[in-house]
Amino acid sequence: MTRALFVGGTASHVGKSWFTAALCRWLYLRGVRVAPFKAQNMSNNSYPCIEGGEIGRSQAMQAEACNLPPMADMNPVLLKPESANGCQVVVSGRVWRSVPAERYQDHSTTLMHKAHQAYQRISAQFDCMVCEGAGGVAEVNLMDRDITNLRFAERIGARTVLVADIERGGVFAALVGTMQLLPPRHRALVRAFAVNRFHGNARLFDDGVRFLENRLGIPCLGVFPFTRDITLDDEDCLSIGPGDDYADTAAIRFPRISNFTDLRALPAVAWISKPVSRQYKTVILPGTKNTIADLLWMREQNLDYWIHSQHAGGARIVGICGGYQMLGESIEDPDAVESQHGRADGLGLLPVRTVLQPDKITRVLEATTPGGASFRAYEIHMGRTTTNGGAPFASIEDGQPDGCRDGNVMGTYLHGALESPAVLKEMLDIEACAIDKSAMYDKLAEWLEQHARKDVLEGLAA
Repeated sequence: MTRALFVGGTASHVGKSWFTAALCRWLYLRGVRVAPFKAQNMSNNSYPCIEGGEIGRSQAMQAEACNLPPMADMNPVLLKPESANGCQVVVSGRVWRSVPAERYQDHSTTLMHKAHQAYQRISAQFDCMVCEGAGGVAEVNLMDRDITNLRFAERIGARTVLVADIERGGVFAALVGTMQLLPPRHRALVRAFAVNRFHGNARLFDDGVRFLENRLGIPCLGVFPFTRDITLDDEDCLSIGPGDDYADTAAIRFPRISNFTDLRALPAVAWISKPVSRQYKTVILPGTKNTIADLLWMREQNLDYWIHSQHAGGARIVGICGGYQMLGESIEDPDAVESQHGRADGLGLLPVRTVLQPDKITRVLEATTPGGASFRAYEIHMGRTTTNGGAPFASIEDGQPDGCRDGNVMGTYLHGALESPAVLKEMLDIEACAIDKSAMYDKLAEWLEQHARKDVLEGLAA
């Protein structure tokens, strides 16, 4: 039978995705046929699958760590927040329906069944599955309807490691409290715990490890140091920091921002949520899950006038996906695909018009800039944009033009374009280094092996 490891957390953002990727790469380097899995994810950062559709970006990243293409069954349920009160539900890579937050739990039985079916399909192809939980494993108000934490781990018989983040404080309460809140059958699944993001000499925490091992009755996998030397694709906007106040590039921090990993290759970015007095060389409008709603938000903040003033001052204005749509003359949503607003005027900086449609385009492709720079990119959008002037941003592999350029304003549907150093140099005159993801995953596996107790790590993987 396929072995199953489960990475649970005491809370959100304690490092579950990180440990899942580390275990995936460590097993892959040992010659194990391994794949990632997350029954349910909530993120507007997504990536196209090899068979079409989309999954959460963190599972796509973990697939890369396993040297695999992203597959829909790796993340069978993806929740993409559209507002504070609802989300688009993607099942097996395809849009299923939009669901109000208060009604989502009505579908938990159906979605658990779909998630388990996906796990059975994909696990049959591999020796080991490394599964990631969501949030904290001891959310008692959701435990009877949860489809992605220990109820799921119990169903597949997964050995579980519980991850806690010492950097945020309260690590003893987090670990002990989590274990105390779990029902006995779920507590029995947890074989080890990990203390993540330790600063300084880990030997100073030896007494803490002994206390926790005695109190919890399970071994410590390790005390793992905080490191800035390893960077992985982030799952959601909570990981966006304050940015660099001295950067030459600014990006608009939309409330419903999506796929902000597009900006990860830039040397420095200042994230803007209100007008500032500084003149920038480049201003970027990234993707968004709700284009019209975030366009209206931008107007409420007077950021529309600010972008026009930046443009008048000589800044390059760049829009990606939803940001590209905003730069045009109008956005129409006749089928209420994203909202009930129906229509909105764009910023009028590009001669394009967009109509949102129910069918979503998701694909990975090769593209070439007018200057001849080739790059790999992907599309995830529900809009169809027509141009009435300007020049294409790039040409894609089927010979069709993508996007629009008009003077120092440019827009594109190609996520990943700005991750290419050649594109950044040609389009924005920005010097950047290519990211060697394979080497980064190797370094991640080394980090895991170096700081883990070998006997506990081997026991989890056995």
